[in-house]
Amino acid sequence: MESSTSEWIDLIDPSTQDVIGKVPISTAEEREEAVKSCDSAFKMWSQVPIQKRANVMHNLERLIRDNTEELARNITLEQGKTLPDARGDVFRGLEVVQHCCSINSLMMGETAGNLAADLDTYSYRQPLGVTAGITPFNFPAMIPLWMFPVATVCGNTMLMKPSEQDPGAAMMLAKLAKEAGLPDGVLNIIHGTHDAVNFICDAPEIKAVSFVGGNAAGEHIFARATANGKRVQSNMGAKNHACILPDADRAATIDALVGAAFGAAGQRCMALSVAVFVGDAKEWIPEIAAKAAELKVGSGFDDDVDVGPLISVAAKERVESLIQSGVDEGAKLLVDGRDVSVDPKVKKGNFVGPTVMTDMNTDMTAYKEEIFGPVLNCLVVDTMDEAIEIINNCPYGNGTAIFTQSGAAARHFQHHIDVGQVGINVPIPVPLPMFSFTGSRASIRGDLNFYGKAGIHFFTQWKTVTAKWALEDNEHFGTVMPTMN
Repeated sequence: MESSTSEWIDLIDPSTQDVIGKVPISTAEEREEAVKSCDSAFKMWSQVPIQKRANVMHNLERLIRDNTEELARNITLEQGKTLPDARGDVFRGLEVVQHCCSINSLMMGETAGNLAADLDTYSYRQPLGVTAGITPFNFPAMIPLWMFPVATVCGNTMLMKPSEQDPGAAMMLAKLAKEAGLPDGVLNIIHGTHDAVNFICDAPEIKAVSFVGGNAAGEHIFARATANGKRVQSNMGAKNHACILPDADRAATIDALVGAAFGAAGQRCMALSVAVFVGDAKEWIPEIAAKAAELKVGSGFDDDVDVGPLISVAAKERVESLIQSGVDEGAKLLVDGRDVSVDPKVKKGNFVGPTVMTDMNTDMTAYKEEIFGPVLNCLVVDTMDEAIEIINNCPYGNGTAIFTQSGAAARHFQHHIDVGQVGINVPIPVPLPMFSFTGSRASIRGDLNFYGKAGIHFFTQWKTVTAKWALEDNEHFGTVMPTMN
């Protein structure tokens, strides 16, 4: 439906600063209508046979494949990432939809028969009701696909609020979901900022809230929604470290670090923003800086561009200020991405080039804060255990990686590191959807993680039935607590 709002947000192309559209701030009445639509649809959708819900996911998978290029071009226009990276954004979300096609087995329950005379007990998973998803700007397709397919295939309905900075992909996916067979009301989308978020936290019809984004918003959503009795999974900030041992494959490690630090302009919650070099591995830092300096910055639509713009002017200013804070506090800039050279056609864009900072320590502001830009902080230690201590002392726990050819060193690191996701010679260890996204500590609030088995559990609840069917009525229930003896 067309919004009747009088308040609109400019939709900005981050490469040019051109206004490319207007995003409505949904009115209070529209928000209420959306959640009531979800509530009404749940009564029907929850009773649809599970294999028919799986068929919708099969259809959605095909439609996303058929429309990947259109989705990717919208992401590049609104978010700024390069077209190949935007295609990857769509594909990683598509993998979750593929996993949802297996819902027939994912939702299977448990049964124990003949527990006592003529007595059986069985449990099964059932949907919660109306759920909600609040998504960030940095993955406009992947994160919505972490949420609404999992929620709806389990039999729930979902109210989504995409980022007001790039909502186009979520709107396109909603249209594809309708085409795939998702009935009206099962998925609704509202737009806005703080009022929309608070509405989701407060609306009594909503039973669970899924959020990905920054720490301030995530902590607020978790506190407010749980205070209202809702389930919440809130994946928040990160400061991901790589531990580089001297025995690692030098060329492969350098390539991995450059790709993981500067891809998507560093706007990934799993970006490797800190490299901890152990011993002689510090000699590789100049090579990393040289490769970083070779990356081309510009519009994501240009085939030879490696690094696109940041999402907004405010994001650019924040990244540049954190770079300057590092310089002010004693860090050395091997590569300075401020005032990076770009094509004159996009000179007004929010561009910061790859930046490499050395002589860093853990007391510096640029180390302690999540920069969320194309900046690599380099630290040097003598031993792997010192690197482990640094990583474990960081409050965030999304992901980490170790680069080594020693199985013993990798195993030691894996078992002593306190981080949700560990990569061994893998720079961005985001798991495939049959597993779950397992961030920890300050990077997540809530007990159940995203997608995979944990995601199914988040969007469902157990119901347990104890049944007695006797051929002859030879037992009478009394006032005494029954036993199985």
